[in-house]
Amino acid sequence: MKFFILNQRYFVITSVALLTVISVICAGVIDSWFWVPAVVFGLLLLVGIHDLHQTKHSILRNYPISAHIRFILESFRPEIRQYLLESDQDEIPFSRQARGLVYQRAKGVEDKRPFGTIEDVYKSGYSWITHSVAPKHITDTNFRVRVGGPHCKKPYDCSLYNISAMSFGALSGNAILALNKGAKKGGFAHDTGEGSISRYHREGGGDLIYQVASGYFGARNEDGTFSEEKFAETAADPQVKMIELKLSQGAKPGHGGMLPAAKITKEIADARGIPMGQDCVSPSAHSAFSTPIGLMEFIGRLRDLSGGKPVGFKLCIGHRREFMSIIKAMLETGITPDFIVVDGKEGGTGAAPVEFANRVGMPMQEGLTFVHNALRGAGLRDQIKIGAAGKIISAFDIARTLALGADWCNAARGFMFALGCIQAQSCHTNCCPVGIATQDKIRQRALEPGDKSERVARFHKNTMHALAEITGAAGLTDPRNFMPYHFMVRQKDNEFIDGNEAYPYLPEGFLLADKEIEELHEWHSRWGRASADTFAPKEIPFGPYKRAKAIAGEKAAQ
Repeated sequence: MKFFILNQRYFVITSVALLTVISVICAGVIDSWFWVPAVVFGLLLLVGIHDLHQTKHSILRNYPISAHIRFILESFRPEIRQYLLESDQDEIPFSRQARGLVYQRAKGVEDKRPFGTIEDVYKSGYSWITHSVAPKHITDTNFRVRVGGPHCKKPYDCSLYNISAMSFGALSGNAILALNKGAKKGGFAHDTGEGSISRYHREGGGDLIYQVASGYFGARNEDGTFSEEKFAETAADPQVKMIELKLSQGAKPGHGGMLPAAKITKEIADARGIPMGQDCVSPSAHSAFSTPIGLMEFIGRLRDLSGGKPVGFKLCIGHRREFMSIIKAMLETGITPDFIVVDGKEGGTGAAPVEFANRVGMPMQEGLTFVHNALRGAGLRDQIKIGAAGKIISAFDIARTLALGADWCNAARGFMFALGCIQAQSCHTNCCPVGIATQDKIRQRALEPGDKSERVARFHKNTMHALAEITGAAGLTDPRNFMPYHFMVRQKDNEFIDGNEAYPYLPEGFLLADKEIEELHEWHSRWGRASADTFAPKEIPFGPYKRAKAIAGEKAAQ
């Protein structure tokens, strides 16, 4: 008995072997139909024998046949959790409530909620808009902001909500076509992502933000370096309204990428200007510049080559001193970007190392607040527009982001939900179940561009309508008038603060003033360490490090 208890893990394979023998005997003695179970059990027995001899999985050696159940259940775990176990508020990374809101607005069906909020309004981190007893009624929801600084010849009136960067290659041709057609119908912009402009972008006819990344796709020489001639040709396309230089992205800042040769189709190769049969590498850093001044000169050159279209850059904030170095380069060269897009580390991507996705880069709200105030401190905020991206899918998300300093918002996954994304999180496998993040021709057929483009346009329209309603409720006539004081933030379970205190606007020009503001000592210290000539630090501040509030408290005590 002890022997059987100790070796019960082999019960399944032993049973299968016995059933195979019994089925063969019955097939010869009773009825030939027994060959059916004999074949089935025989195949299972072969699987078990293979499990016993393979060396890759220890669990299969100890539990032949039965251990496969574990792998099957593990493969369905995300779907089981999403459909059966998660609550409406579990964010992995978007809650069912958030996804449902996008689906409803994209389909044009009822998006109201009965019986009150399901949010814990007394939980730390909860925030809300302060409404007015004299609300406004807004009829024109075509909210726009003009992008184009003093050196721009062709400014662009940008919608307050646009499609963020998603490349052809990461997304299917049908998905790109549906997004761009939706942007055309809804009158908003579609960022190409670093994969350049494909025939699906051109066929859609919508406004494009052409992204230039470290691989210079659509504007590269054969050796991968930047080509002025090819860039000028691409940027001259009348569909291209703005040019975005990508320094980093939120989900994997400081990390390059590679598209294996096996995944490169003729269409991808044509769009990117790369050869077939070779791995496509996106370096982690640009080769066209290496200093803050070099970055500004490159931006100035891109603006000239594009015929004066708005040119800016996108980044996720890392070393804050480095961004201040870029600002010093603006002041020294007199060249300013027309816009800066702040991407939060909560942003999405088709694939990123777990450490990068979870632990590298600054979240959007903190990054946006820093960029906004750094530009204010240098007296440049009125010359440069700011876009922001990072899990922005509702009217409240947009309103709060505008209040923190953004001029417009971008979203990638929100518009993917509008296409029908079910958050299967299989973007990197080429097996997207709804045909969005795949190059599999059969899977792509599931996504019909005509119908899905209507959903994209409808989602944008209904979100702008909701933004108008929430703006009017705050007593405002334009969402660009939202300020931090229109929001309250709960910091503790029994304490909340004004948005001005949580995300203050710092004084204009304070970084350039002769006298240092004591409460902003750490800003002045970081500004002093920044250099327009290099991204490297002039000196490293060794501890102990004390915040300005702590210093002020010590002085008051003395």
